[in-house]
Amino acid sequence: MRKPVLDPGFRPAIVELRKFNEDVAKQQDKQHLIVAVERAGGYIYRREFDIFADGVDDERNALITERLIKSILWIIGGFKIYIAGSHPVYLAIKDYYRKGGLREFDYDFWSTTFEREVEVVECTLDTIPQEVASSEEAGGHLDGRRIGFDAGGSDIKVSAVVNGEVISSEEIVWLPKLNEDINYHYDNIYKAMKVGVERLGGDVDAIGISTAGVIVTDRPMVSSIFIKVPKKDFELVKYAYVNCVNRLAKELGHPIPYVVANDGDVTALAGAVDLKDNCVLGISMGTSEAGGYVDHNGNLPGWFSELAFVPLDFNPDSMVDEWSKDYGVGCKYLSQDAVIKLAKPAGIELDENLTLAEKLSYIQGLLEKGDERAAKIFESIGVYLAYALGFYAEFYEIKHVLLLGRVTSGKGGDIILSVAKETLASDFPEYASFHLTMPSESMRRVGQSIAAASLPAIKR
Repeated sequence: MRKPVLDPGFRPAIVELRKFNEDVAKQQDKQHLIVAVERAGGYIYRREFDIFADGVDDERNALITERLIKSILWIIGGFKIYIAGSHPVYLAIKDYYRKGGLREFDYDFWSTTFEREVEVVECTLDTIPQEVASSEEAGGHLDGRRIGFDAGGSDIKVSAVVNGEVISSEEIVWLPKLNEDINYHYDNIYKAMKVGVERLGGDVDAIGISTAGVIVTDRPMVSSIFIKVPKKDFELVKYAYVNCVNRLAKELGHPIPYVVANDGDVTALAGAVDLKDNCVLGISMGTSEAGGYVDHNGNLPGWFSELAFVPLDFNPDSMVDEWSKDYGVGCKYLSQDAVIKLAKPAGIELDENLTLAEKLSYIQGLLEKGDERAAKIFESIGVYLAYALGFYAEFYEIKHVLLLGRVTSGKGGDIILSVAKETLASDFPEYASFHLTMPSESMRRVGQSIAAASLPAIKR
């Protein structure tokens, strides 16, 4: 196993999972466990595996099951966890996912997202629900006059697209993370839509919206963009995009088809179009870690791909995420936090008065000057990435990995890419065929705009 040079205590999730499976396989007496997680629409994700017999190593059984369930929640999403095959495992998971439990953050997050409390239910192997998969059409509609709308944390990108051709694209500055007033958000979203309409000559046939956050039926149920808006205005936050589209439709005098999608999925869709292939996992390594996925049919599976909270390291002494209060999760390994975390073991002192983004830029500047200490940081992140992909492949069918975000810019991105490929080839030969790539210039320029604009179908 290749170790990150600056993090020798790294215990990759995929290695721990495979070791658990190997140890269980050696047992004469073992049990079969089934976990199923339900999300909106009656969709069910199932996972089956063997565990130690009850009473042999209940603690290890519970740890592996909990880490897998947490991964399922943050990759697929869900509000109801079914467990069959082990009463001790059921009791442990039920105790974790509750108010006051070890995974209270996850419990609260998904309860909020689905507007119902997360629950853990015990079943028998015969009565646990069967898998029910979803596959949602992933855009590809280029007819008519369209607006591609991308709401970010510092600007709104608005593109006017006519029959697949971008005729204008511009950025409108806004500061959503600093504003509490819900009217500020509504006014800026509507203003940006109006700009798109003007560029299209006064009318629009469809609007595709790409935005940060967890999206359920076109509503951002949780989103960093609206972090300052008071809870009393939460209902208005959820319907911000929908209400603005409906207002515009009323003004124009006709319905406007629209789709609101997570920006990670839109990025993956743009990558699939650019690569002319499917099974694309997009990973953005920026302020945090974000993801999106296009399946083998070229569709969106309806998953959430909130990779920032997927556990990648089983070392209990690894860095704890301030928000989720959990250790070893993705945002501390594949984001600017990882670069800053590794600065100290690399021997780089950082000015604490600098912002996180400025610290990243400082380290990237050292790298550009040939600093070997900085190079070790990005080498370590390349190893993190390889082992993360090994674990993600337990859930996603992957052919292409599209890497984005400020951490991947410049020489650092080249090092991450190179080391990840080397590590996959040596430690995961079965995944050495993964095509790791950065966005092409055409995708950077107009790909995301077209992808967002192509989301809704126009009903004739």
